[in-house]
Amino acid sequence: MKNYKRLLSYIRPYLHKLFFAIVFIVLAASANLYLPWIIKDMIDEVLAEKNMMMLNIISVSIVVVFLFRGVFYYGQAYLVSYIGQRVIIDVREVLFRKFQRMPLSYFDRHQTGETMSYLTNDVNALQNALVDSLIEMTTEGSILIGSLGMMVYLDWKLSILTLVVIPVVGQAMKVFGRKIKVTGTVIQERLADITSLLQESISAIRVVKSFVREDYEIQRFCRQNELNFQAAMKNVQLKSLLTPTVEFLAAVAVTLIVWFGGYEVVNGDITAGALVAFLTYAVNLANPVKRLSRVYGNIQKAMAAVDRVFAVIDLEETVSNRPGAADLPAIQGHVTVKDVSFGYKEGVPALQHVSLEVQPGQMIAFVGPSGAGKSTIANLIPRFYDVSEGSILIDGHDIRDVTVESLRQQIGIVPQETMLFSSTVRENIRYGRLDATDEEVEAAAKAANADAFIREMPDGYDTQIGERGLNLSGGQRQRISIARAILKNPRILILDEATSALDTESEKVVQAALDKLMVGRTSFVIAHRLSTVFEANQIYVIDNGQIHEHGTHEELLEKGGLYSNLYHIQFGKA
Repeated sequence: MKNYKRLLSYIRPYLHKLFFAIVFIVLAASANLYLPWIIKDMIDEVLAEKNMMMLNIISVSIVVVFLFRGVFYYGQAYLVSYIGQRVIIDVREVLFRKFQRMPLSYFDRHQTGETMSYLTNDVNALQNALVDSLIEMTTEGSILIGSLGMMVYLDWKLSILTLVVIPVVGQAMKVFGRKIKVTGTVIQERLADITSLLQESISAIRVVKSFVREDYEIQRFCRQNELNFQAAMKNVQLKSLLTPTVEFLAAVAVTLIVWFGGYEVVNGDITAGALVAFLTYAVNLANPVKRLSRVYGNIQKAMAAVDRVFAVIDLEETVSNRPGAADLPAIQGHVTVKDVSFGYKEGVPALQHVSLEVQPGQMIAFVGPSGAGKSTIANLIPRFYDVSEGSILIDGHDIRDVTVESLRQQIGIVPQETMLFSSTVRENIRYGRLDATDEEVEAAAKAANADAFIREMPDGYDTQIGERGLNLSGGQRQRISIARAILKNPRILILDEATSALDTESEKVVQAALDKLMVGRTSFVIAHRLSTVFEANQIYVIDNGQIHEHGTHEELLEKGGLYSNLYHIQFGKA
């Protein structure tokens, strides 16, 4: 229950509300404890002694007790639900913050749907552990303790007989609870698989339809759905066995009480009303035990989700600020890569002993075959990953010694696959600098050759562009991405094959915008189309994670090496 206690620690800001909630729960439960005593007085005082005064008192007290019980029930339900909902929101926020801080390597290893499942399925499962289970546990616990106290008051010998069976019930709950938690873990994993499959299938719906794979996707989903069903039924099977097991043990205890209690009534050691009241309290004792066993099963199932959530929260943030890291001051853009090696997987190097130096304002190009390591260098400069060996310096500052935020604030990236948000054109450009004015946004769009087509849209800059900007062409999306980078005004610019997915006409327009963007900035250009890097100050040819040659376009052609070979392949020259 270590993680359950940790989950309860999130209640700390709401302890004052929890205190009143528990008071209301206990008071509402106390009303149930009054009923057996009414039965005792009815039998011993009203029916046996013909006491009308007691009948009047009982009648009035029933109305009063249940009136207050309704008030207390409302108070407990509202306050516990409020606390539970606030804790769920807090945990979801902590989890979302964690995902925002996690390095790209985490998202390389985990599907988007799996990540979403933590924030939806798993966090929602916590609500059952906190809200419903907490109310029921406190209510039934109060009834259990109160019933035990009244039973001891009425007849201590019968109480001892009753208590003999409780350890047996506890052991049964422990055995079943352990198995229920295991099946609960499987259920949460199956739900994560379904969410991942849904996200993947829906996001790739164009591909699915183009290959006529609707039936194939339906079969995949049905298989995952069936696996989830099987896991759920295993959990139900165990929970269904737990309750009758506990009920049977409770029935054995009640049988012993009936026999021994009847024996005491015959001998005159206890009144008939007291025995009936004791039996009622014994039933009150059995019901909470049965309900608590069900609550325990629900908590164990929810604990699988709790364990998954805290496992993510406890993950190490491999790319984070070192203790005492200072902000990177305004930079000129002098970048030095010193003997850098790196691998996405241990033992599989993506870069080996790479060194290069870039002066402020220079344009540097990385070319080479796919998978050679070009994008890896670009990913290391803004610390999306940390180098395994060597170091990267910007204006003499090791990028690991400065805060990640101050580093990335001065680096702009225009990727090949532009990611836009389901918002307006204006808000997507403003994402580059959130405090930018409308005039600055429009100026950035003009610099990116995007102003003209934006103004032709139905609502101009306030046009909703749809999910991921799918209402726009590839060239339009890329120009909005460039406008976003211009608005940020970075000193270092990384262009990761920014025009490779565009047609010739769009490429010319976008390339013109990129040329404006690169003026006066240190620029790293990753390119497959060599025509985009002819003017670079230095071209580095990367292959198998190493720099094979570097120089200007003319120098590399004269060398007749890998660059010359790539050039001849693309331009068809002997």
